[in-house]
Amino acid sequence: QYQLVESGGGLVQPGGSLRLSCTTSQFSLHDDTVGWFRQAPGKEREGVSCITGSGSTTNYVHSVRGRFRVSRDNAKNTVYLQMNTLEPEDTAVYYCAAKMGLCVLRPDEYDIWGQGTQVTVSA
Repeated sequence: QYQLVESGGGLVQPGGSLRLSCTTSQFSLHDDTVGWFRQAPGKEREGVSCITGSGSTTNYVHSVRGRFRVSRDNAKNTVYLQMNTLEPEDTAVYYCAAKMGLCVLRPDEYDIWGQGTQVTVSA
């Protein structure tokens, strides 16, 4: 079963930054659209950002626009989510997922998922 691996989560103070990474050793991500999602306790999983295989198209949920930046390094088979000016409301488990085709923020359209990494924003 294919799976992605997230890393880079942790505890950070409000206003701080983290960079999440998403990779796999099982297959090439080069042609896949990769999305980032998050789920806070008691809430539904929310689409945060996505990027197409070429990197030419990206998308962000309104609440992170201007603070988060998605990118990819296909030579390293890795997708990144740079998160700046973090807020307590960003606290959640962050997941990456892969699909073919359009860059959309609907979790049910993604086929391959990681186990998630915890991001906690607190003073």
